[in-house]
Amino acid sequence: MTDAVVLRHATLDDLPVIVDIYNSTIPSRMVTADTEPVSVRDRLDWFHAHNPERRPLWIAELGGAVCGWAGLQDFFYRRPAYHATAEVSIYLHEAFRGKGLGKQILAKVMAECPRLGVDTLLAFVFGHNEPSLRLFSGLGFEKWAHLPGIAELDGIKRDLVILGRKMQGCR
Repeated sequence: MTDAVVLRHATLDDLPVIVDIYNSTIPSRMVTADTEPVSVRDRLDWFHAHNPERRPLWIAELGGAVCGWAGLQDFFYRRPAYHATAEVSIYLHEAFRGKGLGKQILAKVMAECPRLGVDTLLAFVFGHNEPSLRLFSGLGFEKWAHLPGIAELDGIKRDLVILGRKMQGCR
């Protein structure tokens, strides 16, 4: 793949494609703890919690086609002392998976962290999701926590791995 991925800020008009891409990952039981599809309506509050100044939600495009999305959200404690810590999410359209685009998207998100005041970036990844674990470790994320068997998907206990990385150029 020689074209570069372009990130642009998501608009409300993008929410249906964001939801479609997200829902396409549910059957694999590798990416999300949701077990049933979500609706655009289900995701409205989540969408509005993002903003370009602090916690962006981006659409990833390749050659003008939507290939995925990425976003930053507050660390799950959502307390003021964690303001410089964000969780990153990356989801790719089925037709664009396994082509190295996740690495391009993650690198672009990481490059935005200093501007956004993010000095610690976290990723929450299922322990059996080897492609995502490789993606993040390949860009310098380290395993900061291992939570064994905390999720159950189709009767199978799954581990959650928290990966982290300190961003350069922040504070």
